[in-house]
Amino acid sequence: MNFPVKKRYFIYLSYNGANYHGWQMQPNGVSVQEVLSKALFTVLRFETEITGAGRTDTGVHARLMVAHFETEVVVGDLKLFANKLNSILPPDISVSKICEVKLDAHARFDAISRKYEYHIVTEKSVFQHGLAARFSENLNIELMNDAAKMLFQFIDFTSFSKLHTDVKTNNCIIKQAFWEWRDNTLVFTIEADRFLRNMVRAIVGTLLEVGRGKISIDDFSKIIEAKNRCKAGSSVPACGLYLVDIKYPVDIFI
Repeated sequence: MNFPVKKRYFIYLSYNGANYHGWQMQPNGVSVQEVLSKALFTVLRFETEITGAGRTDTGVHARLMVAHFETEVVVGDLKLFANKLNSILPPDISVSKICEVKLDAHARFDAISRKYEYHIVTEKSVFQHGLAARFSENLNIELMNDAAKMLFQFIDFTSFSKLHTDVKTNNCIIKQAFWEWRDNTLVFTIEADRFLRNMVRAIVGTLLEVGRGKISIDDFSKIIEAKNRCKAGSSVPACGLYLVDIKYPVDIFI
């Protein structure tokens, strides 16, 4: 007797988050996870749980999000399967590839690093409306980069975490953190082994205070040491934030 064989797959996708209440399924708002789950149901013809590599908040974008799902149905041509999903998904969600992984591979827990970018424009731009935050004040980018280097000296980022979250630790290892101009857009890139809720937007908001001359680099360091969210700057708008990369060990792929 032949028994169905379970297989697990990673879906790589991107989305414009403007029309969604984040990645995570929500009781009172449409999420990316919900829309993707419905598309999978349409193609597979049965419900399957889909688990993302992490959460993105309302209005946050993803150039690369990864999620996993299981099926006992033979998927066959993975490129064709991705094309079928794309034909059902709305224009602001796109699947780039699907690949088979080991049965115990996990999109969230097996990730070894995640990378975000925050995009800022200094002038009104109709083509970047909803895709970048506008900040018109003069900024000292050199000071902001010097302050960003302080992030490498710490692991506890409680000061940049949303309050009352259910995580066991606020420790993160920062691997990259820098500002650069890309044409007319100011971009902050940050990579870490993990991120706390609202962490990137809080870091950016506080670094902008450095760039405006409101706080010093020493002040920025003391804010991190305080482990107190009330000491840090305000969170910047969600529209400028992008999840851009997630890395995994090669041995989880088949």
